[in-house]
Formats: sequence, C-alpha cells, structure tokens
Amino acid sequence: MAATAPPSTPSSPPVHPVDEVPPARQLAAFGLQHVLAMYAGAVAVPLIVGGAMKLSPADLAYLITADLLVCGIATLIQCVGFWRFGVRLPIMQGCTFAAVSPMVLIGTTGGGLPAIYGSVIVAGLAIVLLAPVFGRLLRFFPPLVTGTVILIIGLSLLPVAGNWAAGGSGAKDFGEPKNLALAAFVLAVVVGVQRFAPAFLARIAVLIGIAVGLAVAVPFGFTDFGGVGDADWVGISTPFHFGAPTFKASAIVSMLVVALVTMTETTGDLLAVGEMTGRKVDERSLADGLRADGLSTVLGGVFNTFPYTAYAQNVGLVGMTRVRSRWVVAAAGGILVLLGLLPKLGAVVAAIPAPVLGGAGLVMFGTVTASGLRTLAEVDFKGNDNLTVVAVSVAVGMLPVGVPTVYAKFPDWFQTVMDSGISAGCVTAVALNLVFNHLPSRSGASAGDGAVDAPSFEETPATAGEEVG
Repeated sequence: MAATAPPSTPSSPPVHPVDEVPPARQLAAFGLQHVLAMYAGAVAVPLIVGGAMKLSPADLAYLITADLLVCGIATLIQCVGFWRFGVRLPIMQGCTFAAVSPMVLIGTTGGGLPAIYGSVIVAGLAIVLLAPVFGRLLRFFPPLVTGTVILIIGLSLLPVAGNWAAGGSGAKDFGEPKNLALAAFVLAVVVGVQRFAPAFLARIAVLIGIAVGLAVAVPFGFTDFGGVGDADWVGISTPFHFGAPTFKASAIVSMLVVALVTMTETTGDLLAVGEMTGRKVDERSLADGLRADGLSTVLGGVFNTFPYTAYAQNVGLVGMTRVRSRWVVAAAGGILVLLGLLPKLGAVVAAIPAPVLGGAGLVMFGTVTASGLRTLAEVDFKGNDNLTVVAVSVAVGMLPVGVPTVYAKFPDWFQTVMDSGISAGCVTAVALNLVFNHLPSRSGASAGDGAVDAPSFEETPATAGEEVG
C-alpha cells in the first residue's frame, strides 16, 4: 500500500524586505553607515543657529547633544512607528535647514531661544493636524511629479557633497588639491568595494570608504581627536533647559511657513524611499509619516532643539546599498540616541574630516539623482507636454541652488519657500502637472487625471491613447 503524503501546511507569507531584520552584526554596521552619512548635516543646524546667537561653547555643545538625542528618537518614531505615527520605512530624521534663517532672525532680534522653541512647538502641532490633508494630496504625485522631485532632491544635494569634498564651507583650505584628492580617494574606495567586494561588504561600501579615508586623513594632518578628550562622558538633555518657551505671533507665523516647506520636502523624500524599497507610499502612510515629523518637531521644541524632517542624504544611501530594512535605520536611530547621551562618542564622529564625507556623499547623492531618472523612465513623453513639466520644474528647483542670493530682495516668507530648491521644484512640478494634464485640453475636452490632449490630425489613434505620468 502506498504511503500517503502528509497534509501540507499553509506557508507563512513572505516578509517584505522593508520589514526584514538583519543579523545584529549587520544591523550595527548598516546603522553606523547611515549615521555617518547624515551626521555633518545633523549638527550643522545647531552650530549655525547657536553661532549666529553667539552662544557659549558649553551651550553649543548642549545644543548638539540635544539635537543628536532627538534625531535618534525621531528616527525611531518614523521607522518603528506606533499607532498613526511613523511611515515605517527606512527614513532618517534630522533638523531641517529650511528653518535656519527664520530661527536665526527670531533668536537675534530679542526673542532668543525661548521664542524659537515656542514657535517650533506650535509648528509641530500644526504639522500633526495638517498631516491628513497632505495625505489626500498624494493623487497629485504621479510618476511624472515623483520622478521630477526625486531628481531635484539629488541635484540639490550634490553641491553639499561638493562643498564637503573641497574642505567644508568656510574652511581656510577650501578647494585645496589635497582635499579634493582625499575625496576622490574615498570615492574610488566606495566604488571599488561596491564593484569587487563580497555582497555584505558591498552593502557597507560607504562605511568602508569613510573608515579608510579617515585612516588616511589622520597621518596627513586632516584632522585630530583633540576634541574627544574635552568632551563629557555623559550628557542628558532636560526639557526647557534654556527657559520656558514664549509664544510670539511673528515667530509663529514664520515657523508655520517653514512647516509647510518641510511637509513638502518630506513628502518628496517619503515617495522617493517608497520607490526605492518597492513599498509604495499611500495616503494613509504619507499622513502617518508627516504626523511623525510633527511629533518629533514638538519634542524638539521641548528638548532644546529644532524642527525635524526626513533626511534626503540617507535616501541616496538606501538606493545605493539596496538595503531596504527599516530596522537598519532604527538601529541608526539607537546609535544617535547613544551619541546624544555620550558626548565623547559624538566627538569621535565629529572628527571625520569634510573631504572624507564629500567623497562618500558624491556617490550617495548621485544615486538619488539617478533614481529620479529611473522613475521618469516610466513616464510617456510622446504627444504631450510632460517634458515641459520636468524642464521648468528642474529649472525652478535649481535656481536657488545655483544662485543662492537670487531671492534676497524678496519678503522673508517667500525666501523661506523658494530658497529650498526641493520645495520650489516640488510645488512647480505639482502645479504644472495640473495645468498640462488635468485641466481641459486645448480642444475643450476634459483632460482628467493624467489624460492627454485629444489627438491632432497628425497623431495616430495608438499615440493618442498613451498614458502619461
């Protein structure tokens, strides 16, 4: 008598790469790589704002440790999530540069840090309330708009990497051949590791490049670790360290404008990561991600730091390494919390010279740009005006990047919106997509959602029916 096969048990559904948990050793390495990619940007905001307000070195150090602590908490909220807070994608959080100019103005015209923190708390609450509204705008981000915004994000970041490669803005040896040579060496190491090393090492190519670059930089005098000895072992940020927040109408209005800008930028970053990880962002998850931004911004106002947003630097790292796990970025958030609680560790990371970061940044930010081009490759450019949408949006987005003072004579609120190439380009792309692809066509027929104009006599029926972005 033939034996019967045992009854099959239903297999568990496959785990999406975003939800996979790598081994602890890989979590630590991948997470540290994300921290190094965003560290310079993360500490720049408190340095700029505190420097403009002429704070003491002790207060500046306090701002930096508070920023790193809340960066880590904000990243954990975004990646791990709870209830309706957090997009649950590999997204790093950091202080937004869009708030720098308004905060410097608030802090230096009599309001001081308490007025900054009062406006930051109100802006964070506003983001939480407006998140569902932004979520419903997702239908206005087809591949045409998404690809254009991702392209602009990458192009906007490349000058940052260029400044790092040259030695860092304001450096006495800015542009020295030795700085660019070190950046080129790091870039070559990153590319070489990614091409020739085993799979695991290829995925931490940026970390290896930074480590090798640092090993070369120290004996050649690019940096020293003198600041490590001066840093405290333990530092804890307490709520309202600089005094109870004050709420001034003018400061709140300017920070609300910043909130709208950061929500626009975060939307672009979330859509970019959704494209790269294969988990598309829908209305609900977009609202959850923006809501996490708002909560983190409120925490920033309470714990002596600033507004938070998704960091585009790390979007490029996700695309380059193809490591899509959100738990990797959650591990990076844990590392940031440690850096915020242990200033000596933060001083070690701060000793990495700018050219080393520049070499790694060139390939990461270039990856974001290439990802935008890949998304645009899905868009049909025949028989429609989609090329114009991309061309004008990229031009508007790059204008403040190429000519930083172009809007210097405009009102402050206008500068806040348009000085960010990402928000300027994003608003332009959404508006032009509506004008060309949603308004009634030239023939008077309704264009509908993503429809194109009615065919002319020269167009074939097949061409007329092609889909647009």
